[in-house]
Amino acid sequence: MTRIAAHRGGAALWPENSLLAFEKAIALGCDLLELDVHLTGDGTVAVIHDATVERTTGGRGAVGALTTADLRRLRLKGPDGAVTSQRVPTFDEVLTVAAPSAVRLLVEVKGPSAGVRYEGLEEKILAALASARLEDRATIMAFNLDVIARVRSRAPRAPTTLLVSRGAVERAGARPEETVDWARAAGVTDLGIEHTLVSPRVAAAARAAMLVLGVWTVNDEATMRRVAGFGVDILTTDRPDLAKRVLRGGR
Repeated sequence: MTRIAAHRGGAALWPENSLLAFEKAIALGCDLLELDVHLTGDGTVAVIHDATVERTTGGRGAVGALTTADLRRLRLKGPDGAVTSQRVPTFDEVLTVAAPSAVRLLVEVKGPSAGVRYEGLEEKILAALASARLEDRATIMAFNLDVIARVRSRAPRAPTTLLVSRGAVERAGARPEETVDWARAAGVTDLGIEHTLVSPRVAAAARAAMLVLGVWTVNDEATMRRVAGFGVDILTTDRPDLAKRVLRGGR
């Protein structure tokens, strides 16, 4: 059965990457929470998608140049762009919300810019998961192969996902099913691809390679039904409410 992952907690429904979104997604019965992490200037793991705060909050600046106190003063925008009462959470706060439930976590490791790592972020993520006793319920994801390699060197048994965009496949002049070879070469347990890349051929190749196959980000009913029909393992969506109705027949 295809599992449902709430993308940034359900970004079309609630302020993305907010504690409210994660709480609501858990209450909705989502199988997984997808979230993004950056490192603040004073070394805190913050849950936010962009390397800067302008799009998702009422503030300005780069996450890596702000302190934890700076972030706490900011308030997140909702799906309509209006500023809400929600603030940027820390990774530890999200783990506290997730711990009492059975929900699994998809933790995407971001960088201060494309292709660049935050020094020490992977170690902080692994330490936080171990402290919360959630390491068995978390998969660490990245587009950056250096991030994947660092996680695997520090925690060889940790589930990891190589994320691949359509742009990366096109730039490489590759066929979509070749992403399975990329994932095998990276040594990951999971492959997460842009949903426009998935096909029965890709799904079959992932199964043959014993990889968990996830697709992102699927927000309409027709595409949800189509990719689920291919047998993908994880469907990541901004509309977990719709995905639940489509895939589970829920209300």
